[in-house]
Amino acid sequence: MDNQEIGEIQIANEVVASIAGISAAEVEGVEAMNGSFSNELAGKFGVKNTSKGVKVEVVDDEAYVSLAVTMKYGYSIPETCAKIQDRVASAINSMTGLNCAQVDVNITGVSLPKD
Repeated sequence: MDNQEIGEIQIANEVVASIAGISAAEVEGVEAMNGSFSNELAGKFGVKNTSKGVKVEVVDDEAYVSLAVTMKYGYSIPETCAKIQDRVASAINSMTGLNCAQVDVNITGVSLPKD
């Protein structure tokens, strides 16, 4: 981030990842964000990890985001992914001032309706 007159602002990658994860999870058609084994283990002990299934790299005020998502059955994957990309990029830009240069969405599964 740019230096300000009274100091410097630094935003941890984990903060950007949390913003991206929360934003993506709010899109209709997203069932869950998928994480690693350590994220799953933390969830079993009651630790809420809002960056689950999200990888972020920040280079020169630009954020590069990769998301792992489980979709709900019956939703259009291309349309839902476009909504995820728009929402994540917008949230990162408005909350951090970073330019979201790339948002990759990896569909890792589809959840079937429970009957």
